[in-house]
Amino acid sequence: MKILEVCAVDFTLYHFLVPLIEGFTARGHEVIAACSDGVNARQVRARGIRVEPVPFSRRMGAVQQHIRSYHILCALLRKESFDIVHVHTPMAAALGRLAAWRTGVPTIVYTAHGFYFHEYMKFWNRVFFIGIEWLLGRITDVLFTQTEEDAAIARHYRLCRGGNIEAIQNGVDPECFYPSTSDVRRLEARNNNNMGPHDCVIMVVGRLVAEKGYLELFTAMKELEATLWVVGERLPSDHAKGIKKAIKEVKNDPSLVDKIRFLGERSDVPELLRAADIFVLPSHREGMPRSIIEAMMTSLPVVATNIRGSREEVIHEETGLLVPVQKPAALIDALKKLISDEVLRERMGKAGRNRALALFDEGKVIKRQIKSLGL
Repeated sequence: MKILEVCAVDFTLYHFLVPLIEGFTARGHEVIAACSDGVNARQVRARGIRVEPVPFSRRMGAVQQHIRSYHILCALLRKESFDIVHVHTPMAAALGRLAAWRTGVPTIVYTAHGFYFHEYMKFWNRVFFIGIEWLLGRITDVLFTQTEEDAAIARHYRLCRGGNIEAIQNGVDPECFYPSTSDVRRLEARNNNNMGPHDCVIMVVGRLVAEKGYLELFTAMKELEATLWVVGERLPSDHAKGIKKAIKEVKNDPSLVDKIRFLGERSDVPELLRAADIFVLPSHREGMPRSIIEAMMTSLPVVATNIRGSREEVIHEETGLLVPVQKPAALIDALKKLISDEVLRERMGKAGRNRALALFDEGKVIKRQIKSLGL
């Protein structure tokens, strides 16, 4: 088969889709990727994967750029004659499906990494985006979701014309993310970040955008006896509303400047997780966050918001704690509970590791897709 994998930005391609592409190619299929060009795309090409540049915009109002991207995709599809077009991320998924339908691609596959509409969205906005998904579903042959909750929603609203809807989960490589096996290396990682052996380290991994819950987390840290490691950057295409001001206030606040460490984008996330004590992700909306799975694989207890995706990963009071969205007081209480109880942290961390191995092994997720697509 000849397969095209489509996503909006090369960050997504590099961090999330490379293992799937390599899984397909290992079975003898030809796989090409299409996304906005950049540093991450060059890294993917260095792995022997062909990447076609398509200048996608993530802004809904960028109509001219959307039209341009659509025509570039149509030209690519007519030239290459793909058997399958597999789309990811909202704007690329919409344009990719329209282009594939227009050019007569035999099979159109959509992986919803969390639908754009969600339970906290205003009613008419939610109706609008469900309607868009329904319309695009008329030209979708296979719909993968990462969560069972999203799959149930998709079936309820009939978001795939043939009803071929399956929850495939999300996953990470357990050979990369695993618990600390060396106290020396753990202490070394903590020392390198100016942390002592008995200091409590909370870690969050995610793009620096407000919807990841950073504003509530920064507020919570004022009440906590712990240090927060923030791992991640803001992509050029991300919205900066609220977050730039919040980061500036943290850096100018004497009570927070030493408690919240901005570590930027890192290549040593597994080592940092093994050096931390608690993982937190207070997002307002998610698909099925891979960062939580990475933390669970590393045997960290997790504090997350009770939202779609996160609540399918974290079992409340068993592998971590779930709190309401945008409620700093609840976030403080949950984190305080774990900060003060090392035994509880260890118990929840072990339970999380077992759950992650059973459900969120990347190899198993890829095999599910290969089997479903008959590849």
